[in-house]
Amino acid sequence: MEIHNGRPENTEGRLSREVRVYDFLDELGIEYQRVDHEPAMTMEACEAVDVALGTTMCKNLFLCNRQKTAFYLLLMPGDKKFKTKELSSQINSARLSFAEAEDMLKYLDIEPGAVSVMGLMNDKGHDVRLLVDEDVKAGEYIGCHPCVNTSSLKIKTEDIFGKFLAAVGHEAEIVHLVGED
Repeated sequence: MEIHNGRPENTEGRLSREVRVYDFLDELGIEYQRVDHEPAMTMEACEAVDVALGTTMCKNLFLCNRQKTAFYLLLMPGDKKFKTKELSSQINSARLSFAEAEDMLKYLDIEPGAVSVMGLMNDKGHDVRLLVDEDVKAGEYIGCHPCVNTSSLKIKTEDIFGKFLAAVGHEAEIVHLVGED
């Protein structure tokens, strides 16, 4: 995998949702590194991306309550196990589960396997609460997809929590996840 600084020179053949991410990051003056790769649908598939970018890809989970009246985007380290009970108690929401693919598309303009903090730029109604594990927040960089799973980005954490979240009108709620049995 070859590392590139910034957007692709030629965006022909790329989905508009991906190009909009590059346009938005460039507009905000956020620098990033990018690698293009085969579809990475799982954290295991992201391991080669981790090595290429020199950072760990975030595990991004799109969750909802049982009634589907509350939606959450959880960013956590890729090597931590997700324990529903552990998160539920911190956000006062019982019965969390994975949201449906159509909800991902509706709220974040993202499909399964490409969930990313970048999708918040598409959440115009601010219907999704951003939850971030404290270990992700403490890292120097965040690895994420640009709303597609055939490219990955390395962005400074301070740019995500500063410029990006301010521009999309979202605030992060920091959570403490142990992920152990």
